Amino acid sequence: MSQSRDLQGGKAFGLLKAQQEERLDEINKQFLDDPKYSSDEDLPSKLEAFKKKYMEFDLNGNGDIDIMSLKRMLEKLGVPKTHLELKKLIKEVSSGSGETFSYTDFLRMMLGKRSAILKMILMYEEKAREQEKPTGVWNTRVNKDPCLCEVYMDRQ
Repeated sequence: MSQSRDLQGGKAFGLLKAQQEERLDEINKQFLDDPKYSSDEDLPSKLEAFKKKYMEFDLNGNGDIDIMSLKRMLEKLGVPKTHLELKKLIKEVSSGSGETFSYTDFLRMMLGKRSAILKMILMYEEKAREQEKPTGVWNTRVNKDPCLCEVYMDRQ
């Protein structure tokens, strides 16, 4: 019996994610060794951030982002798109069939000079996250309970 058959739910998923991370690290190494990207400022940390973002949305671990994964990604970022718009985004990024895009396609888009729509969405989301520092002010996106709002406002 193989090792993967002995593993249950969470352990099997963890193993798949570890294998996925190894594959993406190999691709990152190729980009680090590529003279085309040698002048890119802070390339190792960018590649690490891109790897984490890609792994977050490549849920099945097959190495490609398909239309449903992209749909979930953009909805999570608060930028839902129609099926046709998703197909256009994938076609814009993909170097292959146009139904999925690979991590290599994703890196070329993120590190390239071209302004792909998906790149702009992801960069905007990252900037918004950097500015989202806790200030102690009630945040309607996090807490929609009006009772808690009243309690907080009474303490001011």
